[in-house]
Amino acid sequence: MFEILPNWHPLLVHFTVALYAASFLFFVLARVFSGRTWAGDCRIAAFSTLWLGAAISVLTVAAGFYAFNTVRHDAPSHAAMTDHRNWALATAALWWVLALWTIRTYRTSLELKSSFIGVFVVAVGLLMTTGWKGGELVYRYGLGVLSLPAVSENNSDQGEPRPENGDDGHESGEEHPHDH
Repeated sequence: MFEILPNWHPLLVHFTVALYAASFLFFVLARVFSGRTWAGDCRIAAFSTLWLGAAISVLTVAAGFYAFNTVRHDAPSHAAMTDHRNWALATAALWWVLALWTIRTYRTSLELKSSFIGVFVVAVGLLMTTGWKGGELVYRYGLGVLSLPAVSENNSDQGEPRPENGDDGHESGEEHPHDH
């Protein structure tokens, strides 16, 4: 199917991941340094980045569905896309639960329980796994890219062009730096 709109998923997903990761870091800092005066600021930053990440992730999921239905792909990449989609939906749902869970905690200024931190750690693990699977779609299957670079036999494995006549500037018998 021809893409009518640009694929916004890669842009949005990076904001989502960054905000969720920052939220996790701020929650950990607030918990570890709870006796410090600036721990309250970390707590506010943790809530803010979590809620903003949850809001943007709604757009990220929507853009992901759009990409799922418009990006050209073959059978193996379709299986990988489906796997990524399933992980992404579970991951998004858990982060949305965490965001809702914190609304009550924020309003009442309750201390976050260890169970919350445990679920948060699981959510970070799911986020990393989902991100890995999304990266695989691009880097292993080439999805979402306009074209792959042309590979020439004249290019070394380091991406440096070699002279077409075979003369690479070294005298015969001399070791080449890329031969190791």
